[in-house]
Amino acid sequence: MTTRWGIAGTGAMAAAFLADFAHAPGHRVVAVGSRTQQRAGEFAEVHGIDHAHTHAGLLAADVDVVYVATPHPQHRDLALAAIAAGKAVVVEKAFTATLAGAREVVWAARSAQVFCMEAMWTRFQPAVVRARELVAAGEIGEVIGVQADLGAFRAYDEDSRLFAPELGGGATLDLGVYAVSIAQHFLGTPVSVTAHGTRYPNGADASAAIHLAYADGRAASLWCSLAAETPGRAVVIGTGGSVEIAPRFHHPDTIVVRRNGEAAEAVALPPAGRGYSHQVLEVGRCLDAGLTESPVMPLEDTLGVQWVLEETLTQLGITAVEGRVEI
Repeated sequence: MTTRWGIAGTGAMAAAFLADFAHAPGHRVVAVGSRTQQRAGEFAEVHGIDHAHTHAGLLAADVDVVYVATPHPQHRDLALAAIAAGKAVVVEKAFTATLAGAREVVWAARSAQVFCMEAMWTRFQPAVVRARELVAAGEIGEVIGVQADLGAFRAYDEDSRLFAPELGGGATLDLGVYAVSIAQHFLGTPVSVTAHGTRYPNGADASAAIHLAYADGRAASLWCSLAAETPGRAVVIGTGGSVEIAPRFHHPDTIVVRRNGEAAEAVALPPAGRGYSHQVLEVGRCLDAGLTESPVMPLEDTLGVQWVLEETLTQLGITAVEGRVEI
């Protein structure tokens, strides 16, 4: 049986995600929704999607899963509406603009027993899956730390969504979410966050250095930036060695395993397509099993990540707000 997907949003993220359905047998995008019927129709025509709707029409359509790919501050309202319509929902990261918004969505999904997952595609990449398996098997001993950076230079443009605070723009929500999520994946939620960073003239965050501390002495050192290119490397550090998720770690094709006293071992594990298909297949597995959360990307992890993101923005002097979507 084919799992029918609808996409809420018509931007670059929606187009990139859509392309990888060629690598996800049993899944098909059958509808797209936007604020206007015209924009949805244009996107559907370009990408060969059968049905185009407003957001309200998409939620009433015959789809099994709604993928939310709009700017961050619109995620909350669209996810809540999808849950109210009884649709499984996959929400782009950052999951919401605020921790309160994330808690609303999680509460609604759990109360309604509707599947909900943050679209943190990195966790489903073959290289990251293998890293997780090695760590679980004790190959690098006890995990004591994570280092991760993700910088992607973008010329400052106050008219671009990427730099618009009211649309969730800035380094933390766009890039920092990856670094925070990889640390959360291997270390869990910290007890404290310390953040420093720089800002653009309009107040959006240009870069952030984030330190996560844990009660038992473990720690994570993270960096994100829209003002400079960085390698994009993540390293999980243990008492017996380390696993490097080679650049760029958010969609890697190689890991490097370093065991104390031994030569480094590089393992090539390329994704299918760009790599989005792996999370599509995870959603299918969960729905087939009757699950309402992914065991790889559970909602509790999403809440932990959102807490760190909000702490970071607060310490940078930024207050994120949720937007409103008319449905």
